[in-house]
Amino acid sequence: MRSPPIERVTIPVLQRWKEEGRCIVMTTAYDAVTARIANPTVDIILIGDSVGNVCLGFEDTLPVSMAMMKHHLEAVVRTRPRALLVADMPFLSFQLGIKETIRNAGDFLQRGAAAVKLEGRANRVETVRALVDCEIPVMGHLGLTPQSVNVMGGFKVQGQRADTALRLLDDAHRLQDAGCFALVLEGIPAELGAQATESLTIPTIGIGAGPECSGLVLVFHDVLGSTEGRRPRFVRAYVEGFKLLQDALSRWAEDVRKGTFPTQQESYRLPKSLEEQISNWTRSNSA
Repeated sequence: MRSPPIERVTIPVLQRWKEEGRCIVMTTAYDAVTARIANPTVDIILIGDSVGNVCLGFEDTLPVSMAMMKHHLEAVVRTRPRALLVADMPFLSFQLGIKETIRNAGDFLQRGAAAVKLEGRANRVETVRALVDCEIPVMGHLGLTPQSVNVMGGFKVQGQRADTALRLLDDAHRLQDAGCFALVLEGIPAELGAQATESLTIPTIGIGAGPECSGLVLVFHDVLGSTEGRRPRFVRAYVEGFKLLQDALSRWAEDVRKGTFPTQQESYRLPKSLEEQISNWTRSNSA
């Protein structure tokens, strides 16, 4: 197993890895604990709007606001990770005009993100150009874009017809030309992911896009199996975290109810002299 490099990950480093054929590893983090767990291992940490359905109980990412994203970004930034920090632009943070988009994306960078990610096809080209002109690095996102769940009629594989596949490839090149430093490709056939990766000069980060992208991303909680319900085909859980943690909590609760937790070794003690004073006071006041 190759150890991750000790250098701080930057956008030029990612580009070099793309050219060298070194696979880029990306996952999500929404708080300091998950960031500290992920940081020694991964190259990119995405503060994703997936926090909405993973952590906040929403059915999709649409209710996630800038305020929510800033809250979670700040928690991750405090851990000072070596991984590149990318913040998701949530729904309606970049659709209401260039000026507001720049303000929102710039706010993320001022709070410690190194780049932003936004969903959308070639209709986002002018937005990407405006952000890049302001020295705000942009990661694009094509294919199954969760903020478009209502338009797509659900979370469905994209690019399965000739017209949609060719359009995705064209969109990818147009976003690259607009200045995106990388593209997330989600929920597309593996062959299309391979074609996009081969034809682009910037890295592609796949999720449900086959094994031949420049890098791969999975949600932190999916890797650790800590969410309930049916998993997408592209998710591989490396531990059944939900059951493992639930079982641990159940054992703790049982020990509490049986009186076997805490033990004397897990408790603090008074100095002997003070213990006698307290005991005398208690006896005199309970008589």
